[in-house]
Amino acid sequence: MLHVRSIWNGAISFGLVSIPIKLVNATESHSISFRQIHTEDMGRIRYRKVCELEDREVSTAEIGKGYEDADGTIIPITDDDLAHLPLPTAKTIEIVAFVPADRIDPLQMDAAYYLAAGGAPAAKPYTLLREALKRSQKVAIAKFALRGRERLGMLRVVGDAIALHGLLWPDEVRAPEGLAPDTKVTVNDKELDLADALMDTLGEIDLEDLHDEYREALEEVVAAKAAGEAPPEAPEPAKTGKVLDLMAALEKSVKAAKESRGEEGEAEAEVRQMPARKSARSTPKQAGGKKSTSTAKKTPAKKTPAAKKSTAKSTQGTKKTTTAKSTTTKKTAAKKTAAKKTTSRKRTA
Repeated sequence: MLHVRSIWNGAISFGLVSIPIKLVNATESHSISFRQIHTEDMGRIRYRKVCELEDREVSTAEIGKGYEDADGTIIPITDDDLAHLPLPTAKTIEIVAFVPADRIDPLQMDAAYYLAAGGAPAAKPYTLLREALKRSQKVAIAKFALRGRERLGMLRVVGDAIALHGLLWPDEVRAPEGLAPDTKVTVNDKELDLADALMDTLGEIDLEDLHDEYREALEEVVAAKAAGEAPPEAPEPAKTGKVLDLMAALEKSVKAAKESRGEEGEAEAEVRQMPARKSARSTPKQAGGKKSTSTAKKTPAKKTPAAKKSTAKSTQGTKKTTTAKSTTTKKTAAKKTAAKKTTSRKRTA
């Protein structure tokens, strides 16, 4: 259980069922805060609460609440007045409806709290409400009073607990009028396909892997200055050129996203062909005698007629040489045979 001091004690009103609960903060801030100082001598700058009628500093115990009327009159409001407001929600979270979660506009979401069961008697009805919310796959809409005003809230299940999200009243959410581009723009299918490809390449992420890099960098700066060292230098900002072609920008984004995920070998997204520049063949020779470089794929060189003739001649020469050698060998063999016959005749005679 969270060892956090409760900020509100009351009950959940669920029809005729009452569930005693304690309200605790569900979130906490990890941001680094600074003190205001006098830069000349490092002295702290403090704000003192001074009564403008008596021109003296007053303690917290002497400070109360007051409502300023239209004519400037101050009407004192005590904590006892607030505790006895004529509202059913003064100490009760009153459930008024159950709706699907997607009916809640995220713009209405405000602070989040956990509801802890207030003692053993609350265990059974607390569990009943939690399991009912789970099975219905809905959230409860409720009204409650906190910090001097009535609020709207949403109850939902988080793990084995019930969470209360404060909601803004519908009339507190501004309409986004006049914010969308007023210029007529047409988005084609290829641009949408590339946008989809970029979304798929970036994929999903576990929110647990995200962290506050600004706070970490700020902690490094504070630690360096505390040790009398120079603070770390900021990295060079990424160079971004002007987007002259949306399709080209989308294609580069997809390629960069794939490379960052080690997917360089995958097929790149198809993009619209850009207008071709004039071919080097149709332009005069470049100054300085530089040869133009072609990006076309190299193809195997075909044999020219001269090359074919040379090959043929070489082949014919080889054949003639081989034939001549064979003929000479045969003549030599014949002479040897004739010589043998002559010698044999002489011996016989």
